Amino acid sequence: MNKMMSNKWIIALYMLPALLLLALIIYIPIVLTGYYGLNDWNGIKAMTFVGLENYKELIGDKAFWSSALHSLLLALFSCLSLILYLAVSLVLASKIKGANTLRKIYLIPMLLSSVAIAQLWLKIYHPSNGLINIFLEKLGVVNTPEWLANTDIVLFAIFLPILWQYAGFYILIYYAALKGVPKEVEEAATIDGATAWQIAYRIKVPLITEVLKVTLVLAMVGSLKYFDLIYVMTGGGPNGASEVMASYMYRIAFKSFDFGYASAVSFFLLLICLVVTWLIRALTASKEQIQY
Repeated sequence: MNKMMSNKWIIALYMLPALLLLALIIYIPIVLTGYYGLNDWNGIKAMTFVGLENYKELIGDKAFWSSALHSLLLALFSCLSLILYLAVSLVLASKIKGANTLRKIYLIPMLLSSVAIAQLWLKIYHPSNGLINIFLEKLGVVNTPEWLANTDIVLFAIFLPILWQYAGFYILIYYAALKGVPKEVEEAATIDGATAWQIAYRIKVPLITEVLKVTLVLAMVGSLKYFDLIYVMTGGGPNGASEVMASYMYRIAFKSFDFGYASAVSFFLLLICLVVTWLIRALTASKEQIQY
C-alpha cells in the first residue's frame, strides 16, 4: 500500500476527480465570467466583443461604488460583531448554568432560510404594526421611524437581521475552539492567581488565534458578496440606499438585461474578495505558532 501511494501517478489519479469537479463548478465559471465581461451581451442575442469597455464603465459608475461602500460598511459591522460573538462564546464555555440551552437558542437563526428571516424582520420593522415601533410608541415616541423607507437608516436596519442571522454560526465556531483549549492550561493559570478575565484575554483568546483569522475572512468576504436577505427586504431601495454589490449586479443582469456589464461587476467583485482575503492574511500573519 505504501509503495502504491508513493507513486506520483497513482496520487494524481486519485486527485483527478476532485480537480475535475473543482474546474467544472469553480474555475471554468470564473473564466467564463471574465470573458463575458469583455462582451456586450443581453443574454439572448449574439455577444459583441467590446474589450475592456465594461470595466472602464465600471470604474466611473457612481451607483456601483455606492453599492461597494454599503458592502464595505456591512463587512466592517460584521467584523466588529465578531467581538460580541467571541464574548458570548467565552461566557458559554465558562460552565455557566443553562449554557447548553442558550447555545441551542443562538443556533435557531441558522435553521431558518434567509427568505423566512427577511419576512420575519419585515413584520418587526412594519411602520404601524411592527414590534419595534409599537414598543417605541409605548415609550411615548410620537413619530416612529419608517425603518425600511428612510434612506438615512435603512442600511443599518438591514444590518441588524444579517448579524442576527449569522450569530449562531460564529458563536458555535468559537465555542468549539474554546472547548479545545486544554483544561490543564486554565487550571495552571488559576493556581497562579489569574482572574477569569485574564484567563480569557491572555490565554484562551491567543490560543484560538488561527480560528479568529478564519472567521475574520469568512465575515469579510461573506459580507462583500451578501445578497439574499437584502434583496427580499428592500431590493436595494429606497433609491439605492441599501444596494450592495451583489444586488446591484443582479439588477443589472436580470432587470436591465445587460449580462456583459453584470459579468464585469461580478468579476470585479471576485477580485475585491481575493484582495481583501490576501490583505487579511498578510496583516494577521504570524511567524510564531502556539503549541499546546
